[in-house]
Amino acid sequence: MKNKIIFLGISILIFSCAQPEARKPIVRKTSSFMSESVERNKVLNSIEEDLFKNKMDNDSIHDYINSEFGFWYTYNIKKSIENKLPLKGDEVIYSYEIRNFNDEIIYSDEEIGEKNYLVDQEELITGLQEGIKLMRVGEIITFLFPSHKAFGYTGSDKIQSNQPLIYKVHLKEIINKN
Repeated sequence: MKNKIIFLGISILIFSCAQPEARKPIVRKTSSFMSESVERNKVLNSIEEDLFKNKMDNDSIHDYINSEFGFWYTYNIKKSIENKLPLKGDEVIYSYEIRNFNDEIIYSDEEIGEKNYLVDQEELITGLQEGIKLMRVGEIITFLFPSHKAFGYTGSDKIQSNQPLIYKVHLKEIINKN
């Protein structure tokens, strides 16, 4: 019996010291996934662009501007060109409301309150980062943001995944930090 225990112990010792065999890498073909993802996003962007173009065509009151950043905007209140635009590092104080595509309020400006933002130094949704840099103090602008310029795939509490949004932004103050 003792011999069996000693033999078992030596066997375990010998086999436990064997070199571990390296695992082979897992090969994943991501090119098809990426291609499919790109195609889905192209279709989504096209649908959202068509929705916004239809909305703008049916709005005879406002003139919309196509921004170089991939969204549209219109002035509710436009100020003198003499007023300066915010620059990188400036602090801006602003308020805004968020509406869905059917103009139903998702977040009111009272609910959100005034916000402070250091231009290009803090995180905001991409559309709002770029849109604020187009504004002068006292202006109110309505922005039409496709989902990729808003909350995109992730969404938020009241905002669905891939939801295009309408922001009405009031720039109240620019504090020069440069």
